[in-house]
Amino acid sequence: QLQLVESGGGLVQPGGSLRLSCAASGFTLDYYAIGWFRQAAGKEREGVSCISGSGGRTNYADSVKGRFTISRDLGKKTVYLQMNSLKPEDTAIYYCAATSARYALRCTGDYWGQGTQVTVSS
Repeated sequence: QLQLVESGGGLVQPGGSLRLSCAASGFTLDYYAIGWFRQAAGKEREGVSCISGSGGRTNYADSVKGRFTISRDLGKKTVYLQMNSLKPEDTAIYYCAATSARYALRCTGDYWGQGTQVTVSS
């Protein structure tokens, strides 16, 4: 059974950092693209970053480029989102999702985790 579990969210001051983790089970990580998405209160869900299954290519939303970094540890079957220079507008529930696309850098979300709350506030 494919499962994704996020962790690492919390309350952080503007300018601070957090690292989110997405632990995968029930599938081979390098056969799926993994994406991070977020949804702020009253807003639509948006894609934040994506990492391809084969090759580990990455992309980012313009709003987080230069501040967020997606990475993965295939041995630990975990994908990370390092978030630096956080802003209040980064406040949202963050989700990771797996897309059955081994070679494409495409994250549309076939399987979803339960989400973790990130709050950026002083």
